[in-house]
Amino acid sequence: MSLPQDLLYSKEHEWVKQEDGKLRIGITDFAQDELGDIVFVELPEIGEELKADDPFGSVESVKTVSELYAPVSGKVVEINDDLEDSPEYVNESPYEKAWMIVIEPSDEKELEELLSAENYEAFIQD
Repeated sequence: MSLPQDLLYSKEHEWVKQEDGKLRIGITDFAQDELGDIVFVELPEIGEELKADDPFGSVESVKTVSELYAPVSGKVVEINDDLEDSPEYVNESPYEKAWMIVIEPSDEKELEELLSAENYEAFIQD
């Protein structure tokens, strides 16, 4: 299982990459592995305001549909349109090709609630 050290992680299995005041968000390698083959990804609209811990979309696999939860609050400024035609990117490349949204955070203090790679690894092994 891949777990990049430079990312932050939520207990809902999203990853967060900080980039010049914005946050790129996707689901972890662990989450995609648990879900199985992803066949559809539903994402929010650009401009939508997200609240931490609220659903912002979903991923559908051959096994189930799973909600995506915002790890922090903010405004959606970019979505990954490639996932509409290529949802398999979530399985093939969860940290590179399969990022889902970019947000402008409204409260950077919420980042303090997220887990380091080491803490996330301990969390998923419990």
